[in-house]
Amino acid sequence: MAFRSGFVSIIGRPNAGKSTLLNKLVGEKVAIVTPKPQTTRNRILGIVNVPARKGRPAGQIVLIDTPGVHKPDSSLNKKMMREVHAALEGRDAILLIVDATQKFGPGDRFTLDLVKRVGGPVFLLLNKIDRLEKARLLPIIAEYSQLHDFCEIIPISALTSDGLELLLDRVMAVLPEGPRYFPKDQITDQPERFLAAEIVREKVLLETAQEVPYASTVVVERWEESPRLTSVAAVVYCEREGQKGIIIGRRGEMLKKIGTAARHEIERILGTRVFLELFVKVRPGWRESREFVEELDWRKQV
Repeated sequence: MAFRSGFVSIIGRPNAGKSTLLNKLVGEKVAIVTPKPQTTRNRILGIVNVPARKGRPAGQIVLIDTPGVHKPDSSLNKKMMREVHAALEGRDAILLIVDATQKFGPGDRFTLDLVKRVGGPVFLLLNKIDRLEKARLLPIIAEYSQLHDFCEIIPISALTSDGLELLLDRVMAVLPEGPRYFPKDQITDQPERFLAAEIVREKVLLETAQEVPYASTVVVERWEESPRLTSVAAVVYCEREGQKGIIIGRRGEMLKKIGTAARHEIERILGTRVFLELFVKVRPGWRESREFVEELDWRKQV
């Protein structure tokens, strides 16, 4: 069978499990994951090299993870929705992922309508079946099958990998014959410095509460590499002095905790020792600043 390849976008509401699915299929962490909605703010590309097996050709799936679909109310949120729309252009298939433990609501309708408008093959993934009694699946499948002519409705657990081999089989069946777009050992197109910034932001999201995670972003300002050490200086931006105080913590304990956790993970990814310096700066209303939000896009930085 001829080699197949193509671009597949992962679309869904916040916290549906898009980034968990991306990481599981790629086999490495290329997107940060937290329980907080709107963790993903950019399109994130993950490359899956699919081996041949009985009835399935070998191929390469270029997955595009996207921010959760929502109605935007700030420059940052508008930028996130532009990322979603960009991911829907020029793709060969769409994976519409929903949280099967949640009832279908207005946000799901909004997301489905978005997918319907762009057309093309759409697989509906009923995620988090590890939290669901099997008897509840059939009614959910029946409900969704009335809403759109999906290629297939596939129950999965991105967390446990249940259903993912079947998903790969079905996706490969609709992809065209094509080239290997990326080298076999490449898993993402993200620069390492952007991934490092995202890892720091992930730790801020995990360690802080209320409005602080959503009012924070991270920019790497210095990146110096040597054979045995990578030196990184990053700034955590927030919007108010009170948020800065929370991120730094009493006697700097919170910032140290965030930095230590981020450094260990960056070292694992880079395979070198890392010296990580973190600074916290207040930039009032940065989420409403289109200019600043655009500067956060690594594609523009490079």
